[in-house]
Amino acid sequence: MNERTLGSTGFDVTEVGLGTWEIGGEWGEVDADTGRDVVRAALDAGITFLDTADVYGDGRSESLIADVLAERDADPVVATKAGRRLDPHRAADYDAEHLREFVDRSRENLDVDTLDLLQLHCPPTDAYYQPETFDALDELVAEDRIAHYGVSVERVEEGLKAIEYDGVETVQIIFNPFRQRPAEHFFDRAAAEDVGVIVRVPYASGLLTGALDADSEFAEDDHRNFNRDGEAFDVGETFAGVPFETGLEAVDELQARTGVDDLASFTLAWILDHDAVSTVIPGTTTPAHVHDNAAAADRTPPTAAQHDAVDAVYDEYVRDHVHHRW
Repeated sequence: MNERTLGSTGFDVTEVGLGTWEIGGEWGEVDADTGRDVVRAALDAGITFLDTADVYGDGRSESLIADVLAERDADPVVATKAGRRLDPHRAADYDAEHLREFVDRSRENLDVDTLDLLQLHCPPTDAYYQPETFDALDELVAEDRIAHYGVSVERVEEGLKAIEYDGVETVQIIFNPFRQRPAEHFFDRAAAEDVGVIVRVPYASGLLTGALDADSEFAEDDHRNFNRDGEAFDVGETFAGVPFETGLEAVDELQARTGVDDLASFTLAWILDHDAVSTVIPGTTTPAHVHDNAAAADRTPPTAAQHDAVDAVYDEYVRDHVHHRW
C-alpha cells in the first residue's frame, strides 16, 4: 500500500489506516477476541497507522492494540486521544493536570513509555482559544510522555484555529462524499502549514458502504440507534449528521449516477483523491473488511464525471443538512 507523510511528524503512514472505535464500544457488542483479530488483520494487510482513544470501551481498544503488538514484530504508528473522560466535559479542564493523567493512563493501556501521537478528543470550541491547553501539550512532549500532538475536531473552524498553534502537527476531521466542507478551504491551509490530515467516519456510519437499507436494525448500545439526534454526543458523528432516511436516498442516487457497485472502496478512493489527506481510518468489526479497506487504496481514482456526480448528489440531498454546521 502507498504511504503518505503525516504532516511534520516525520511518520510515513499507509493511505488507509484502522480506526478502532468499533472494537471499543458504542457499535454493539464486540468480543475481545474479535477486536484483536481486527487489529491482527490490519497488520497482516500492511496497515501502519492505528487510531484509538482512551474512551473507546473505557480504554479497551487501547489495550487490545497493546495485546496484539506484544505478539508481533511490528511498529505501526499508534495515535490515541484524550479529553472525553472529563465529566463535565468543559474547556477549562483541558489543562496540564488532567491531560497528564489521561496520557499516563493511555501509556499504561498501550504499554509504551511515549505515545506516538496524542490528539485532543473533540474538545469544546473554547479550548482552541486557550493557549495554556497547547502549552500543556508542549510540556508533555518535553517530558517524553508524547512524541507529537494534534487535535480531533468536529468543525472546520476548530481545525483552522488549531493549526495556528505551532505544535499542532495533525488534524483529524470527518470528510466523505456526505461531508465535503473541509475541501473548500481547510485542506489548502493544512497543506500550507504541513499539517497531517486524518480522515475519520469515511463511511458515514455505514451509509457509504451501501450495505444499509430501511430495514436495517441497530443494537441498543449502537450509537446509530441512540445518537441519531445527538442525544449522547455530536450528531455529526452518526451518519455524518445526515438524517438516516435522507442518507439512504442519497446513497441510491450516488450509486446510480457514478455507476459503481462497490461503494465502500469507491468512497475511500474518492477521499484519497484529495492530496491533502494523509490517511483515512475506516473502522470495522469484521477482519475481512480490513483487507477490503486496505485494497481500496489501489483502486483507480474516480473520473471527473464521477466527481461531478458525487458533488451533484451532495448538493441535491445532503448539503442543506450538514454544510453550514460542520
